[in-house]
Amino acid sequence: MSAQAAARADVRTAGARASAQPARPLPSRQDAPPRLRLVRAPQQARTRVPFVLMCMGVLGAALLSALLLNTSMAHGAYEKYEKSNELGQLQQDEKDLVAALDQKSSPAHLAEAARALGMVPAGGTGWLRLSDGSVQGAPSAGAAG
Repeated sequence: MSAQAAARADVRTAGARASAQPARPLPSRQDAPPRLRLVRAPQQARTRVPFVLMCMGVLGAALLSALLLNTSMAHGAYEKYEKSNELGQLQQDEKDLVAALDQKSSPAHLAEAARALGMVPAGGTGWLRLSDGSVQGAPSAGAAG
């Protein structure tokens, strides 16, 4: 086969393929829409001022609450210190009173207090037996001095 015959066969097969597919007209550069186009950013309908004010309000509230908490804790610490001092003073007073009570309840101090009231020491001691009502020992009256 000659080169011309081969070219004709190629043209025929290309024509058969073209007839099997619907023919599309090639768009001209002036009629076709451009493939890329400029897209503008959407306009902001809302302002950011309320959000910024809300954030500042939350921050201010957090700082104020931290300040109040800190002040309250400091006040509590001062009260604890004062109560601790008061407790120490009361414990010292209790120790002083217990020491004074121990001193006043000693036998020597009781004897002195009894003499100041006009009491005299007994000469002897005696016991009562409750079963029969008898007196045991040698009780005697104290001598006035």
